Amino acid sequence: MAWSAPYQPAGTVRQPDAVPRALRSGVAGRAAALRYACPMTTLFDPLRLGDIGELATRVVMAPLTRNRAAPGNVPTLLMAEYYAQRADPASGAALIVSEATQVCPEGRGYRDAPGIHSAEQLAGWRRITDAVHARGGRIVAQLWHVGRISHFSLQPGGAPPVSSTARAASRKAFTDEGLVPCSPPRALRDEEIPPIVALYRQGALNALDAGFDGVEVHGANGYLIDQFLRDSINDRVGSAYGGSIEGRMRLLLEVMRAVAGAVGGGRTGLRISPANPLPGDAPDSEAQPLFERALDALAPLGLAYLHVIEGQTGGPRDAWPFDYSALRRHFAGVWMVNNGYTHEMAEAAVAGGSADLVAFGKPFIANPDLAARFRARAVLGVPDSKTYYVSGATAAAGYTDYPRLDSAVPAETLAKAAPTTSASSATSTTSATTAASATAAR
Repeated sequence: MAWSAPYQPAGTVRQPDAVPRALRSGVAGRAAALRYACPMTTLFDPLRLGDIGELATRVVMAPLTRNRAAPGNVPTLLMAEYYAQRADPASGAALIVSEATQVCPEGRGYRDAPGIHSAEQLAGWRRITDAVHARGGRIVAQLWHVGRISHFSLQPGGAPPVSSTARAASRKAFTDEGLVPCSPPRALRDEEIPPIVALYRQGALNALDAGFDGVEVHGANGYLIDQFLRDSINDRVGSAYGGSIEGRMRLLLEVMRAVAGAVGGGRTGLRISPANPLPGDAPDSEAQPLFERALDALAPLGLAYLHVIEGQTGGPRDAWPFDYSALRRHFAGVWMVNNGYTHEMAEAAVAGGSADLVAFGKPFIANPDLAARFRARAVLGVPDSKTYYVSGATAAAGYTDYPRLDSAVPAETLAKAAPTTSASSATSTTSATTAASATAAR
């Protein structure tokens, strides 16, 4: 029987004709030929990510809130340097997911976190995306609304934050006075929710105007969308956005349809944390069917990827029972995993087919050339947790001063990221019915 070539995954360069003749005879020879022609997918093989483009590797930089924005929540040149240092796909991230960026002023839950709703903010982000692209990288904006994870001092006019519930979160907001307990929220009325959906849509349009290659909707970690998904938080009665699974997932579906409709499903990702227990709030009591039904409903959008936090963010991966393999059967796009992955774990996940992309958070803080260090099996730098969230004169410390294995970012990269004019679709909204967005370094 003639030997025939099997399907070759992305990154395979060996062709059947190149297989040594010695490997072509007998059963053992045919098996060897198959292995020769089709090596397992590795962390360093390329991958096409929807309309976002071709990624050089499977290494992704996860969103990391670092609180370096200027007054007005405007991204800075220092932030451009930070992202550019990690943007070379050969040595750093093939894809960068930006730190969470609030889609409106009321969506703020952390001081000095950037927004994506004013002309000044978009100009700041344009400097960052230009710097990333000058290094050959790709970057998507994480769109964020914190809901009740906020404090009245961060809200326009000192108003209470908003949520699916009027119960306060057992968490803290980062204010000018430091970390303080979150303020009691106001439960949104059903008629107030469509304008919030529109803010996500505008945030996506603003992101593309600012030069981002795509967007990721933050639907995880107990922020606004997750506050509607979880029945441990969502206590709405007689509301179209509460009660049943269909009601609880309605906000998520409306946001994703609006965002994908504005910028295209192929440029849209979604982040979820199905089994992430939060202080005072368990995962949804029906988490498996909730997220499976949500992904089934989102299938027609053709999303570029799903970003799945496995277990408790920054904590145990088995903190709550959940079948991620079963969930994956409900999603046809690229599958990105996150939470405590080491190089060895990531290689095993990609080779075994349980992940297409692996997002690394804290390792990228002290290792701007993380992929190069993985390739070289080099020792990883250890981040200084005291500098995770620092602004002002010392903002560069523990941010842009971590060493590389080779050299620093070329100066001409940042020179190309000169200030630009603001994008035409930038809007500044002051709707008092919305709240911010944020994500802790992980």
